[in-house]
Amino acid sequence: MKIYPQEIKDGVSELVQSSASVAYCMPASLCEEIESETQKAGDKIKAESANPKQIDLYYLKSCLVSTGWNKNDDVFDSAQTWAARNTPEDKQFNFMHDENDIIGHITGSYVVDREGNRIDSEIQPPEFDIITEAVLYNSWTDPENRQRMSQIIAEIEEGKWFVSMECLFAGFDYALLDGNGKASLLERNEGSAFLTKHLRAYGGSGEYEGYKIGRSLRDISFSGKGLVSKPANPRSVILDASRAFSYNDSVLVNFPKGDNVMSDVTLLETQIADLRSELASAKEDNETLRSQLEAASAKEIGEAIAKLEATVAEKDATIKSLEASVVEKEAAYQEVFTALEAKDADMKEKMEELQKMKKEENMRKRMASLLDLGLETEEAEESLASYEDLDDATFETILAAMNKMKKKVGVKKEEEDEEARMKPKAEEVTDEAEAEEAAEEALAEVETTEATLVDASDEQDELAATRASVAEWLENNVLSK
Repeated sequence: MKIYPQEIKDGVSELVQSSASVAYCMPASLCEEIESETQKAGDKIKAESANPKQIDLYYLKSCLVSTGWNKNDDVFDSAQTWAARNTPEDKQFNFMHDENDIIGHITGSYVVDREGNRIDSEIQPPEFDIITEAVLYNSWTDPENRQRMSQIIAEIEEGKWFVSMECLFAGFDYALLDGNGKASLLERNEGSAFLTKHLRAYGGSGEYEGYKIGRSLRDISFSGKGLVSKPANPRSVILDASRAFSYNDSVLVNFPKGDNVMSDVTLLETQIADLRSELASAKEDNETLRSQLEAASAKEIGEAIAKLEATVAEKDATIKSLEASVVEKEAAYQEVFTALEAKDADMKEKMEELQKMKKEENMRKRMASLLDLGLETEEAEESLASYEDLDDATFETILAAMNKMKKKVGVKKEEEDEEARMKPKAEEVTDEAEAEEAAEEALAEVETTEATLVDASDEQDELAATRASVAEWLENNVLSK
């Protein structure tokens, strides 16, 4: 819809753009058979029906719209309404204006006069109503839907539901009604757009200098129907449900055919002249204000630029200071890191030296222990090399076993020396056998002790090597003597 500068200035442009549809509610009426030719207009409207007596359809008819001026000051001009008389056909019938909840459809529409007589000619009458036929779907496989529709139909028959019409329109003109009931139609254009803000549809009072002002809709298209429980619609103006349109001789507007321009334009000419004067004054004020704004803007822009440049310079200095600080911190970090590396290297060297000294001291102690057992220096050095990989506990165990063995051998030797003096030399063989038995017992004790101390599966090779070394030493240093 076209918006005029005056409507933007008056702050009603968004309302005009967003209110391109209207709706009103009528009670939902059942279709009934005609009983006589003398029925009233309302009964005639209800009686006729297209495609009747389908068991899976529920039939409704209602008055969609009537030409004239309604209670909300919306005007349905005869010519515009006549042009839209066939647009309701095949449109949706939904529940509570929810397009995702379709419960039927509009099957047709036709025109009737004020007495309810159908008009089939193509000649436009001065006044008329548009009647729409519709059906609801009352056959559903889903039990919930079936129950729901049964309840809705029962409530329709009790008069609890309404049929709500909606229509779209592409523009409007101004309908004017003076104090004597004389109606005129004024085209909406750039010169008359100041009247928009006075329309009730856009928050106005509906009056201007003694004239009642209505909104005469143009380029109408009826878009569907909704079954509603109360006269309300979130996107359209809703009219009184029980009195959707009201007519009497004082307010019924009959617009002349032709280009629909008001014949008496005196008021309009005066208003246009005033508007032109106001427009010229506004233009002059606008030029003055524009000059002032340009001067002020130039000064403000200069000050803003200077302030921005100062801020940028300050930020640059801060960034440079931070960068220098970062470089300084990185140098200090590198110095500390280098010192730590040197300290770590020195510590490693000292630890290695300490471990070497500790090992040498341990070897010296082991060497002394072996010498104390009576081993020669060369024998002690060979044994020390064999036991180098053993821990202290294992070495002490072996040392104790060797010491115990030495004592037994010494006692035996003393006994042998004594018996040698007393017994024949042939008995020396028995003594040697006993010495061998004692050596085997000592070796078994060493093996048992060592097996107890070194029991892990991953140390079996080391244990075997130790046993072999001990056996060799016993054989060379004990059993051979």
